[in-house]
Amino acid sequence: MPILKNYTQFNGRHWETGTVRNYFDYIGVKAPHTARPYSEALLMGISGGVAMGYFSFAYEGYDPHARILTRSTFAPFDTMLSRLGVVQNVQQTNKPEKGVANLVAALEEGLPAIVWADMWSLPYNALSYDDGMWAMFPILVYGYDETADQVCIADRAHVPLTITTAELAAARGRVKKDKSRLMTLEPPLPEKLPSAVQLGIWDCLKLFTEKPPKGSRNNFGLQAYRWWAELLTKSTARLSWEKEFPAGRKMLSGLTNAFGDINIFGKQGHAERDVYADFLEEAAVLLHKPALTEAAAHFRRSATAWDALSLALLPDEVAPFKETRELMLRRRELFNTQGNGAVEEMKGIDGRLEVIMDEVARDFPLDARGVTAVRQNIADHMMHIHDIESEAIAALKVAMQ
Repeated sequence: MPILKNYTQFNGRHWETGTVRNYFDYIGVKAPHTARPYSEALLMGISGGVAMGYFSFAYEGYDPHARILTRSTFAPFDTMLSRLGVVQNVQQTNKPEKGVANLVAALEEGLPAIVWADMWSLPYNALSYDDGMWAMFPILVYGYDETADQVCIADRAHVPLTITTAELAAARGRVKKDKSRLMTLEPPLPEKLPSAVQLGIWDCLKLFTEKPPKGSRNNFGLQAYRWWAELLTKSTARLSWEKEFPAGRKMLSGLTNAFGDINIFGKQGHAERDVYADFLEEAAVLLHKPALTEAAAHFRRSATAWDALSLALLPDEVAPFKETRELMLRRRELFNTQGNGAVEEMKGIDGRLEVIMDEVARDFPLDARGVTAVRQNIADHMMHIHDIESEAIAALKVAMQ
């Protein structure tokens, strides 16, 4: 069965932009302004760029969640490809055997196959299977060997990942909408690149300053910083942290959710502000707008401020919080560098994290004054980022005029 020759593309970090970056790199596509493979930063900027979104919610039987969106989530995959003029060759079927045939056919043509798979069903993610949790993301398959019962995958890690054919079938079939979906891509049209970059920047500006396409204005952009800071510090607010994430297990859950969304979820930290700064520096060359480098400098300052916020979320001064932060970062590093080889250690980390949750539920390490201080410190960091990114957005608007 086919395995693509000389496949070495493992630089992509995020499911959407990273998968497309790896795909284009393998088929030999070069960006016209660099004569090098399209960077993930460029693709991220075109897809809509960075964002700020804050949400909280709770499901029965689960710890409450505090979620941070650090990049545009409004159809970024299709937006990115359509802006670049990329023809998407899509095949989808309800028959698993036909889905396998489509996959094998793509590989036999010498093309990697983009497929959608449930992250909870992929063993290399080392996540405990849960009937109530699923998330379908694009990943890149570059080998499928039925005889050896092995599928070769590129998915965020710096190293090759492997699963069995049955495991891939289960992951591809988890959600009906994306069941056995497969895509191959034509090369982007170089003449569309400047307009794609401009549209991506305007998307970012709008999401920071205007009413979002969906949801409340409070949830997105510069307003979201102010709103989250209020929820952290105003105990009487309807969705305040005092009510939604009180001292104990629920508070630690909210803190780890936010930390993970900033540093772990298909990311390498900094809320991807450093990635967006890289994009703006490329855009400055592409659009002949050197002022974009000033906006990039602001976003680099913001990246540092997001790192400080991450430390405020799980500070050194609170021992179980510090251990939680270090374990989460260790897990990310293990996956990135060892992939399948780190599954058992990642499961061990998850076990320890659950023990910490239980310990915190029984004996919380902060008194009421300490809880208030942690929340206030987080809010202060949030407003510092708000101020930096207000300047960044203002500079970005000026540069695009």
